[in-house]
Amino acid sequence: MFDKIKGAKRRLEEIAHQTPVITSTTLNKLVDAEVFLKCENFQRAGAFKFRGAYNAISKLSEKEKERGVITYSSGNHAQAVALVGRLLNVKTKVVMPKNSPIIKRAAAKDYGAEIILYDPETAVREVVAKELIEKHGYYLIPPFDHYDIIAGHGTAALELFNEVGNLDYILSPCGGGGLLSGTAVASKGMNPACHVIGIEPELADDATKSFYSKTLHTVKNPSTIADGTRTASLGKITFPLVLEYVNEMKTVSEKEIIDAVKFLFFRLKLVVEPSGALGIAALLSSKVSVDGRVGVIISGGNIDAPTMKMILDS
Repeated sequence: MFDKIKGAKRRLEEIAHQTPVITSTTLNKLVDAEVFLKCENFQRAGAFKFRGAYNAISKLSEKEKERGVITYSSGNHAQAVALVGRLLNVKTKVVMPKNSPIIKRAAAKDYGAEIILYDPETAVREVVAKELIEKHGYYLIPPFDHYDIIAGHGTAALELFNEVGNLDYILSPCGGGGLLSGTAVASKGMNPACHVIGIEPELADDATKSFYSKTLHTVKNPSTIADGTRTASLGKITFPLVLEYVNEMKTVSEKEIIDAVKFLFFRLKLVVEPSGALGIAALLSSKVSVDGRVGVIISGGNIDAPTMKMILDS
């Protein structure tokens, strides 16, 4: 799998942004460690998802591209697939929940995707997509449970290691496990002793339960503010990778997520969506204790104005 990540890195060169790594003396003092933030909020389409989407879609045959692609996503993957479709001249369809952030829905539409809305209380997005695939023959680009998606996502951690050198710890948000899996494989490939920690909201703790029980757990429509982590469960591919390469899973409260977004905004001048702030939430709340050199994946910055206003006013 590490070789797939290195191959994805070559494929993404001069296509994806090599996002900046930010440090903060204030943050270092607060957590008593040297912290490096890999800022995927500056990635194309505003999140790490562009990496996996481009890696997967660019590898399709011309015949597969002609069929058009379909995906399901609450937002960031939707935008990424739509943008890649525009870049590669591939028609894209995106199944999105009605309660997905308006800014993410609008961005996917602006990039050229056809948006298909569904009610998460009465329908299952995978089923909606499957019915459309059977009817129209689209090629499915899932949001996380796909080797090329995972490999693309792992390039963020690979870049971080290449830029800053060895890391003792790395923290990654976890929804369906695509980013966490890729981060873990890349990190262990660069430093087998690196301690990999996945972070979830307490309200969407299916992966944490799955990790410690070694049995796949699911959660239905969790009400966390971190909308990028509302995935029902880890996938058939990501679950075994998480078990093999991740050292630890931790959860953070809604208040801790909100406090992390505020800290990043006011102290580091970074606009980060709640899902992207999970690693910082874990550090600031002392849910995770670290020392030495610590990498944190800031996964995205796609947050709508009402949500940011609510957070900053709280």
